[in-house]
Amino acid sequence: MKGRTIILDHLKGREAAALMVNGKLDDILIESDQPTPGTIYRARADRPVKGQGGMFLSTPDGPAFLRQVKGLAPGQMLLVQVTGYAEDGKAIPVTQKILFKSRYAIVTPDAPGLNISRSIRDEAERDRLLEIAHEIMGDSPHGLILRSACLGVDSDDIAEDIAAMADMAAAVMSDDGLEPQALTEGDTPHLLAWRDWSETADVEREAGSFEHHGVLDALEAARGIHVSLSGGAFLYIEPTRALVAVDVNTGSDVSLAAGVKANMACAKALPRALRVRGLGGQIVLDLAPMPKKDRRAFETSLRASFRADVEETILVGWTPLGHYELQRKRGRVALAGILDEVLA
Repeated sequence: MKGRTIILDHLKGREAAALMVNGKLDDILIESDQPTPGTIYRARADRPVKGQGGMFLSTPDGPAFLRQVKGLAPGQMLLVQVTGYAEDGKAIPVTQKILFKSRYAIVTPDAPGLNISRSIRDEAERDRLLEIAHEIMGDSPHGLILRSACLGVDSDDIAEDIAAMADMAAAVMSDDGLEPQALTEGDTPHLLAWRDWSETADVEREAGSFEHHGVLDALEAARGIHVSLSGGAFLYIEPTRALVAVDVNTGSDVSLAAGVKANMACAKALPRALRVRGLGGQIVLDLAPMPKKDRRAFETSLRASFRADVEETILVGWTPLGHYELQRKRGRVALAGILDEVLA
């Protein structure tokens, strides 16, 4: 199976979407029991945590935690948006920087102005999109970003998408309720696939498509910690309570360049391996031995790989022991527990 295929199906009653690229599982979205990123709450400030510079909030789905709080008093009502999935036993991560995001448009209440994705470089296309944006947004106080998926799309489709997000933003941002409440829900896996997997792809919607296209086999493999790399090298990816440990092994290659080759293969494969497993937080790479002069090439390759990834990842750098550290947003639910349920 060549090219890109988006498969919309269900796993034991949970809505799920899979992206297969050239026959390999490239991304997976599975409905979870946790609040979904993108959910917007009217929340109540509860108690400050001065040592962490944040505030615990009350929401209908349990406690949330807001970082970098200024001028917020206990008892005050505020609007916040879920930014990721909470670790076990921890509060829901939220932000006051609310975004209304769809396939073509992102409405930004806290950042006025009309902007177009920098990946759209054709001046005539940019002018067309700006004309649509001005027509729909008018004198709205909210900002707008037109995403790269707008390129070449029918003007009516883009205008409809902008209007829907602008109307939602106007309704939510004018809220003046006095009790904690969920004002919007985050996108379901099928909607999120439509929103973010915008490159040309075949779409399969028939029940049982996961089994037919090899998604179930790929998920079964993702339950393990072993990831095969090119040239016989491999990774072990092991989540712990504190961090995700990644061990790079050269396998049967005993050549002088074995370490460099394994580490470069790791740089290329790591984003997909983390994405499919839904892993984020602190990530520590125990790389195969290689000369220090090759570190820059490794970092360049790693940065290029994560640049195309959907989740924000910060490349922190080298430790004194020669490990490499990353900090990755928890934008995917960790699949380990869910897979035990749906593949049982």
